[in-house]
Amino acid sequence: MATTVRRAVLTLPAAPLGPENPLPALRTLDRLHRLDDRALRALPRGMARRIAYEPLRTVLPTRLRDGYGRERTETDLDAIVIENDLLRATVLPGLGGRVHSLHHKPTGRELVHRNPVLQPADFALNGAWFAGGIEWNIGATGHTTLSCAPLHAAVVAAPDGGDMVRLWEWERLRDLPFQIDLWLPDGSAFLLVGVRIRNPHERPAPVYWWSNTAVPEGERTRVLAPAAEAWHFGYRRSLRRVPVTDHDGTDRTYPLRGEYPADYFYDVPEDSRKWIASLDERGSGLVQTSTDRLCGRKLFVWGSGRGGRNWQRWLTEPGGPGYAEIQAGLAPTQLEHVRLGAEEEFSWLEAYGPLDADPAVVHGDDWAAARAETEACLERVLPRAGLETAYAAWRRSADTDPGAELATGSGWGALEVLRAGYKLPGTPFDPATLGDEQTPWLELLRTGVLPAPRRVAPPGPTLVAPHWRDMLETAPAEPHTEYHLGVAQWHASDRAQAVRSWERGLRLAPSRWPLLRCLALADRVGGHPERAADLCAEAFDDLCAERRDHGEAWTAATAALARETIESLLETGRTAAARSVLDRLWPALRERGRFRLLEARLLLAEGDRAGARAVFDQGFEVADLHEGAEILGELWSRLTDEPLPERYDFRMRPPHPGT
Repeated sequence: MATTVRRAVLTLPAAPLGPENPLPALRTLDRLHRLDDRALRALPRGMARRIAYEPLRTVLPTRLRDGYGRERTETDLDAIVIENDLLRATVLPGLGGRVHSLHHKPTGRELVHRNPVLQPADFALNGAWFAGGIEWNIGATGHTTLSCAPLHAAVVAAPDGGDMVRLWEWERLRDLPFQIDLWLPDGSAFLLVGVRIRNPHERPAPVYWWSNTAVPEGERTRVLAPAAEAWHFGYRRSLRRVPVTDHDGTDRTYPLRGEYPADYFYDVPEDSRKWIASLDERGSGLVQTSTDRLCGRKLFVWGSGRGGRNWQRWLTEPGGPGYAEIQAGLAPTQLEHVRLGAEEEFSWLEAYGPLDADPAVVHGDDWAAARAETEACLERVLPRAGLETAYAAWRRSADTDPGAELATGSGWGALEVLRAGYKLPGTPFDPATLGDEQTPWLELLRTGVLPAPRRVAPPGPTLVAPHWRDMLETAPAEPHTEYHLGVAQWHASDRAQAVRSWERGLRLAPSRWPLLRCLALADRVGGHPERAADLCAEAFDDLCAERRDHGEAWTAATAALARETIESLLETGRTAAARSVLDRLWPALRERGRFRLLEARLLLAEGDRAGARAVFDQGFEVADLHEGAEILGELWSRLTDEPLPERYDFRMRPPHPGT
């Protein structure tokens, strides 16, 4: 059959994403992949320089996605199916362009881990993320803020004259447009993916990209890459070089042979072909390869311990097959960001397809022979020179105007194009995509005035890039403008000026709680916890007096501010005030797992150890439990010397001595 592109509907048990958190994400990121200074000094100079190059401080201007739960219902998801006689790829344009499935038709094999559910969890930089398939990560170290966001999608003429699917968006953390082109040449067993990131600005930009593929894990599944050594990261703030097949006496190329989650960043020689494969006991599985720009390769494993197994069940479904991730990136490790010059671009071509190799060699004791066999099999089915030729042909199609629209992303790119007049052939950001969130900023752009909200509601998102901050500074100093200006100044690390802007806005603000909350966080960060607790409590009182209904926006604001307020009050020992906040929450909010955890903390602070233990015994689930969070184990250890119950064990590293 000739290659076809069509719309489809995929039905999965899914937990709704819920509303965005309306409180601006002012806090510095709790960076799971942070290195201590000693570890940084021990690294090669180039790697250390890239790790230190403009790490992300906050996820502004994006907003946190933490309004989801764990109750799943059958849900229809828009999908795009790309198919030829050998492969069928199912893409989810409304969820970051994720390739949900890559089905090899002749054998009936699913080449990636196809998650049977859609369960958001707190793994993305801004919260909601889900497991499975092939995901495209752009922005900064971690899963992209676009994990659960819509991308623009359209049909475009492929290099071979057929159809391909173009996905594109404006990545807001680094303020950069990007595109992903996916196509299946007639008769090809490989999905080809062309990627381009452009920097239209007159200044350099830090760039991050990793393509992450979830693959089935098994006792006899082995991950192979062209490297003898790897940089191991074990969630203990260190990065060290280890032999690929003998880390602490164990061959870690088999994902289930370690107890705890770990990252292995392969030390791929510069002149070698770039590839990574996951092959089962028969020597069959998936291979990913690319042109040389995408130079990094990584294996992520959940490990065989209780914490990793619990995370797998949390992200998929109990009793289902587990998965590991094989990944490819722009730098040797995911801790690094790469400099993209002003008005320059990065581009490369990736390929994903089936691979079969001699299982006796693949699983033999000779690692060099196993690698050589895998690469030789790859060369037979997809020569390196052929991939370079395909890349050159795709580059001639990268500027082709999209045809039939398949999906619509956000209006933020259209706003930036209107502001600066960027010419971005191949990725049009249509003014028709501008929506309610962009409307006040479009007014600021056109008139120099940020319009006041027409009704009482939680504040909208803030734009923080230097050009928008400049416009806010020259706009009339209305309270809502001062609020947004303070957020932009905070993002620019001008904290003193941010506080002054919020204080000016507070004097005449009809809605005080957003400004009070910002000032509370500034005090908390500045080492004034008592004053921060006072301001949080005042902000929560003001919100309760102002909120108009139990609608989605007000519920999200109430839950977010209540959580911050209770935590701030508990940190300063003010249990009675914390109890007052918790008691004023609607019953449906109090039953959420996050507030059940706060209830246990509060009971313990009140001296009711038995009551706090009862919360655990009754059972709860913190839907937005953060990757690497150890709060459940830490609180349990304060209640009892008994082992942590399995259902609460999400530890990603060995317990500290004494815990």
